[in-house]
Amino acid sequence: MFCSWSVELKVFVLNYSKVSFLFRALGQLDSLPEKEQQEIQKALHLFSLGTSLPKTLQQAKNHTYRFWDTQPVTKLGDHVTTHGPVEEVDASIRSEPCLLPQGFSWDTLDLSSPFVLGELSHLLNENYMEEDDNTIRFNFSPEYLLWALQPPNWLLQWNLGVRVDANKKLVGFIAAVPADVRIYETKKRLVQVRFLCVHKKLRLKRMTPVLIRELTRRVNQQGVYQAVYAAGTVLPTPISSCSQWHRPLNPRKLMEVNYPGLKQNMNLQRALKFNRLPEVTKIKGLRPMTEADAPRILSLLEKNLSNFHLSPLLSLQEVEHWYLPKENVNDTYVVEADNGTLTDMVSFYTVSSRVLNHPVHTGLRAACLLYAVCNTTGVADLMEDTLVLAKSKGCDVFCALDVMDNMSFLEKLKFTISDKSVHYYLYNWKCPLMSPDKVLTTVMSPLAKRHFCLSGPVMIFHPFHFR
Repeated sequence: MFCSWSVELKVFVLNYSKVSFLFRALGQLDSLPEKEQQEIQKALHLFSLGTSLPKTLQQAKNHTYRFWDTQPVTKLGDHVTTHGPVEEVDASIRSEPCLLPQGFSWDTLDLSSPFVLGELSHLLNENYMEEDDNTIRFNFSPEYLLWALQPPNWLLQWNLGVRVDANKKLVGFIAAVPADVRIYETKKRLVQVRFLCVHKKLRLKRMTPVLIRELTRRVNQQGVYQAVYAAGTVLPTPISSCSQWHRPLNPRKLMEVNYPGLKQNMNLQRALKFNRLPEVTKIKGLRPMTEADAPRILSLLEKNLSNFHLSPLLSLQEVEHWYLPKENVNDTYVVEADNGTLTDMVSFYTVSSRVLNHPVHTGLRAACLLYAVCNTTGVADLMEDTLVLAKSKGCDVFCALDVMDNMSFLEKLKFTISDKSVHYYLYNWKCPLMSPDKVLTTVMSPLAKRHFCLSGPVMIFHPFHFR
């Protein structure tokens, strides 16, 4: 992490001797008790606040992007009216891997190995993203990671790890999965970039740009030259930006862990009353998706996807992979009419997080909206039943973005807008900007750490040393 003298003094509660101790302790952080580790990481986070990447386009105008200025992306301020690659394809692709700092080496991760999958889960759970006060961390299960990283046509060489030569410890990771996407009227085979992660103690080594360059090289070797990704910060240059919304399902628990999204003017009893949901669903014919439903769901999706400027083009196998319910990973429900026709569908995935150093609670579960199609059922009615179902499965909060036509139900169903944004980007592809209601996120919606939801298949870049 890096230190900034511009951070206001009021954020510091440590005297000079304690700060010196914290930096000396970094070398032996893993040997300290967990509570002391959290205090150190929290203090170091305060030092890094002053140098984070810009969160708004206005802030971005005064920022220098050392890495992104070298990449084939549109520049901030450019007015784009055409469609096509930023750079033409270079036939000469480097055959040798990019160089890592001395003492580190590349490793292609075979996630069919339970041991390797466990290593990746541990790296992400300890280092991916955490709540700003270091009280919440993601808790990725092996089942979730396999779902996110192994859709149809995934490639082993796109699961890219970095290990320490001395002890073979996994300290870095980035991945990509193939996807067919429609951008306005152009259909493109590209990749979705996922789970960029560098160990906290190694972020001064600027490994992130090297990870991206090496993944780019490996993707280019397969004849793919474009990518889609997302970030909670402003990089050059968003094609669309949206806001995050969240709806409490378990207000008591969220208040007890100081969840930041609750209305501040409510006591517990008022929050319970305000956020009360029906005990059961009310839509006739609503049931869980089965494998036999996949072809009809694909038909529903294909009829609806043409309404958007950015949307996935899914195969039957991809529908089965992304939408068939998997316990503690994702859920999909359909509405079946009396004549057997599927008229509507809704899907969400579940993200678990650990609550650190709390006397009662050890975890949180967030349901994140994946996609909804409403032909005969009102969208607000379908989403209210979805909230009921998510709560019945033990979820504490429901998260969504104001993409697609989600604004038609967010306020009505008592979702609250957050101060966090998600920005969508295309790598080596330019097109005019698009409004959020014209964005159907490619497979899953990335939501930021503050609301306990993750990027899933679309990556949120981590800001540390990545400018």
